[in-house]
Parts: sequence; C-alpha cells; structure tokens
Amino acid sequence: MQNVLKLDALTASPLKTDPYPYFSVAQAIDPEYVSDVIRDFPSIDDGGSYNVDDVAIGPAFKQLIDSLDTPQFRQIICDKFDVAVMDLPMMVTLRGYSRKKDGRIHTDSKTKVATILLYLNDDWQAETGKLRILRSADDMEDYVEEISPGPGSLLAFKVTDNCWHGYPSFEGKRQSIQINFLTSEAAGNKHRFFHGLSAKLKSLFK
Repeated sequence: MQNVLKLDALTASPLKTDPYPYFSVAQAIDPEYVSDVIRDFPSIDDGGSYNVDDVAIGPAFKQLIDSLDTPQFRQIICDKFDVAVMDLPMMVTLRGYSRKKDGRIHTDSKTKVATILLYLNDDWQAETGKLRILRSADDMEDYVEEISPGPGSLLAFKVTDNCWHGYPSFEGKRQSIQINFLTSEAAGNKHRFFHGLSAKLKSLFK
C-alpha cells in the first residue's frame, strides 16, 4: 500500500505546549494524491459527524484511511504526546457540512486519548470556519493559533482537561476527518452507535 501521508512532515513538525500539547502541518497529504482524496470525499450535506463505515467512499479516500491506520502513524502520535496508542482502538468520523451552531468552544471527551483533525477542502477563502487553539472556555478571540481547513491541513492534539478549541461560526461545505484514539473498545462502540443513530435519524427526517 502506498502511504499518502507525508510522515516526514508530521514527524518534523514541532510540538507546541501552550496552552496544551498539539502540532500542525499545513500540507499533510502527498501533493500527488491530495486532489484525488478530496474528489473521493463522501457527499455529506448535513451537519454532524458520520462514521466512516456508514458512508460510501472512493478508492483514493480509502487509501488515505488505510494510511492513517498504520504503525508508523500511531508511532508518531505516541512520540509526540508521550502516550501509548499502538494498541488502542481508533475511531474515524467525517464531517462535510458546517451549520451556524457548529464550532462552539469545547474540549474532547475523556474517552479520547488524542485527536487528529485532517481537512479536505480544495481551498479556504472564508474568514470564518478556521479552527482555533484556545486558552479558555469562553473567549473565541483568545487563541494561540488558527488552522485553515485547506487541502490536507492537519491538527493533532493530546486530549486534556483544557484542550479548548472551536471556530467562528461558518455555514457551508467544510470537509474534515476526525481520528481519535480511544481508551477502550467500549468507548468506541458507544461513540459509533450514537454517530450512526444520528445519521439514520437525519436520513429519516430529511
């Protein structure tokens, strides 16, 4: 299998610790493949998260998913955040559309050890919709870095009590993959059940 991730770029990206451990890469996918991966992103025109197993994906997109679930990628996360994820379950969810209410400041669940966000949009011209690394739970303007959700941009962070993040309200197409390493299979099953149920309900009432 051809790994489409730029593993060297992920490895070389410096770890930042203010206000919590994270790193980012502006172009985390090999330029030779990024357009095909974006082309194969599933058509998702509703808000919310979808389990990758619940949508139809093309071959280039599957190649990216396979590239994420490798010992090499897991080892980078282990080394960056000093966590042991080699044998932890991995959950992959997709978002294709941002609603006005999305992007509110939050931290991730304690059932998640690390979160990786990979953006798959052709470009990003909007001023809003850029993810912010935040210092607090109540001030969207108090941020240390802003990540543009352009083609193949990546943000990874260790899940901590203060891993606040969010983005100024944006409505429209905003494609991303979220990869989580979870504390247990039970946690993964619970997350996947609720994502799947939400998708089915949205389909019924569409």
